[in-house]
Amino acid sequence: MNFRLKDITMKLKPHHKEKREKEKKNSSKRFQLKDLLSKMKQFSLKQETHKFINGIKSEFKAIKSFRPKHIFKHADGTNRLKLLDFYIIKQFLGTFIFSIALIIAICVVFDINEKIDKFLNPDVPLKAIIVDYYMNFIPYFINMLSPLFTFIAVIFFTSKLADNSEIIAMLSNGISFRRLMLPYFISAAIIAMGTFVLNAYLIPPSNKIRIDFQNKYIRNKKTEYVRAAQLEIEPNVFAYFDRYDAKADMGYRFSLEHFKNKKLISRLTANSIKHDSLYRWTLNDYMIRNFKGMREHITEGARLDTTLTVLPSDILISKNDCETLTSPELATYIKRQKQRGIGNIQTFEIEYHKRYASIMAAFILTTIGVSLSSRKVKGGMGINIGIGLALSFSYILFSTVTSTFAINGNLSPWLAAWIPNIIYSFIAIYLYLKAPR
Repeated sequence: MNFRLKDITMKLKPHHKEKREKEKKNSSKRFQLKDLLSKMKQFSLKQETHKFINGIKSEFKAIKSFRPKHIFKHADGTNRLKLLDFYIIKQFLGTFIFSIALIIAICVVFDINEKIDKFLNPDVPLKAIIVDYYMNFIPYFINMLSPLFTFIAVIFFTSKLADNSEIIAMLSNGISFRRLMLPYFISAAIIAMGTFVLNAYLIPPSNKIRIDFQNKYIRNKKTEYVRAAQLEIEPNVFAYFDRYDAKADMGYRFSLEHFKNKKLISRLTANSIKHDSLYRWTLNDYMIRNFKGMREHITEGARLDTTLTVLPSDILISKNDCETLTSPELATYIKRQKQRGIGNIQTFEIEYHKRYASIMAAFILTTIGVSLSSRKVKGGMGINIGIGLALSFSYILFSTVTSTFAINGNLSPWLAAWIPNIIYSFIAIYLYLKAPR
């Protein structure tokens, strides 16, 4: 019996050795396979990054070699734009106008419904409602919503082209995606320049009429009272109003200090000061103290007419005042207020920079829209429109958040106006490089 057990154990030992050797071989093969897969992933990742970088370099080279005169004509003088280009431009601008007209009609209906109680007041004339308010309300909202509806228009009609396999037909006939972008950019340039001209020169005067109507008949949002206002009206001359009342056009506990070589040489104080016209002011119960070394000369009086290079509008700053100034007037106002040491002008600076940032926004949103919607998807154009709306609303939300940070003093106004464009330009480049070729 012992002999038999020994024989059996001797016979089983070689089988165990073979199994162990097989397991070692399998584990080594698995390790080699894992190593090979990791190397392949690293290689593919490197390839993708190289492709992305090379794509950006080629696009920048194309931009450098671009000449504005070659937009509409080739070097030999023949027309560059073709029937297909005019078709895309027509579809782009037509969809933009139709969509923005539709939403403006809806906005007008909702606005009438909201303000119907004020409009039914017998003191509010019908002519003022139509001419002064709504004739200026419509251009204001068209300009405000133009970036959003530029994006929506691109998404809508490009998705329709892709859904009908028209984009595939264009690309298969030898038209590059870069060439396909030309009519889109021409349309975006038309919208951007139109928006800038309206925003910078035409809409501010109409905004003044609209805001005056709102302040008079709907709700007065004009600043009519200010406390502790100090400003530099001339070099080394500082004015201070303890409080100022716009209704009475009167300031109280006024002082005017004149410095020379950082030394006070004269100080004027008055119990009240009234604005007469332009730079003419009237001081009541005043006292002038002139300092010459250790001596002091005092002059007192009940009334004094004088000129001061300061206006009530310099200290009574309302929220909507920035919308009533053209771009040159806005630049002059910002420069003047900075020289006078007035700090609450962030809203004016944001408005000024946003007017120029909106030009770039039209091109960025157009690039994102075309790159996103030019690919035919199984779910149809609804998915592209949904993604487009989400991106456009996120752009507006992001712009609002950055503006709030700038008003609170946590961010530069220039950066607040341009940071949405900077971030979304990277999204545009990525989607453009991933677009179908």
